[in-house]
Amino acid sequence: MKIDLPNQLGVAPSPVVLVSSGDMQNSNIATIGWSGIINSEPMIVYVSIRPSRFSNEIITKTKEFVINLPDEKLVKVADFCGTKSGREVNKFEFCGLTKKRSSKINVPYIEECPINLECQVVDIQKFASHEMFVAEVVCTHCEERILDEREQVDFAKANLLTFAGKKYFAGNREVGVRGCGMK
Repeated sequence: MKIDLPNQLGVAPSPVVLVSSGDMQNSNIATIGWSGIINSEPMIVYVSIRPSRFSNEIITKTKEFVINLPDEKLVKVADFCGTKSGREVNKFEFCGLTKKRSSKINVPYIEECPINLECQVVDIQKFASHEMFVAEVVCTHCEERILDEREQVDFAKANLLTFAGKKYFAGNREVGVRGCGMK
């Protein structure tokens, strides 16, 4: 038997992404739970960000961002970057993260994340609570340690973060709860 429920945030665990924006001198990181793939060839992805957020302001101006995929080791960083504004704190410095110069865009990527997708905005869709930045992936960086023999990402090795019901997961294990971030 099934029952009707009110709409809930997410139908399954969603990927946790750290979106970097800005440039090497002035950059920001935002934790985003609304992200995914729209198209394969060319690879088109999206991130949805509230208009009031600092990252939204930056990406609207520059039309570039990096989707950084964190693993289990970065759960506290991901939680922190989702609760603090880049207007008030330099998240790269506070979290001890390394900025790396991207290959195709001006936005730095996060060295500590095993996968980084350099993105150029091709469209912005406005919705009631969020704006969706639709972007083409122009370059992908990936740590060799998480590749299989065919040079494909082995997601079991990658141990990437997901989020559902106020909890963080890596694989099928709970690895943190909202509010577990750095102090």
